[in-house]
Amino acid sequence: MFSKQEAQQLKKEFWTAFGKSFPRKWIMYDTKIKDVSFKFYADHKKAEVSLDIEMKDEIFRNAYYEKIWSLEDILKDFIGDFHKEEYFTLENGKLISKIWVEKHNVSIFNKNTWQEIFEFFVEKMDGFERFYYEYEDFIKDI
Repeated sequence: MFSKQEAQQLKKEFWTAFGKSFPRKWIMYDTKIKDVSFKFYADHKKAEVSLDIEMKDEIFRNAYYEKIWSLEDILKDFIGDFHKEEYFTLENGKLISKIWVEKHNVSIFNKNTWQEIFEFFVEKMDGFERFYYEYEDFIKDI
């Protein structure tokens, strides 16, 4: 078990190592759609790459979710099997729509799994980005 400070230091080392191993500019928040972003996540159990639709206005959030969801089979070609939730509640209680892929049995606190996480991140985020660039005009047309 790690102290809070040790855990923070390992997280910092993890993200620094990822950036050095794969120095690339990702889309992340630069989707040109307010409150639609791609995210990396890792904790003590899993790694995750997601597309989060965080608009407060439920009508717009659902419209973007439905647009992306209408491309389900195409998205699967880019990233493989994925999870989706139109009404996903974050830990802070915020309601979003989310599409994500995850890898289990890896940990940000186990340096032996970092390379596996990094490769997962790159493969899946690259797939999400290629999908987004290919269908960006369709997705944005709300």
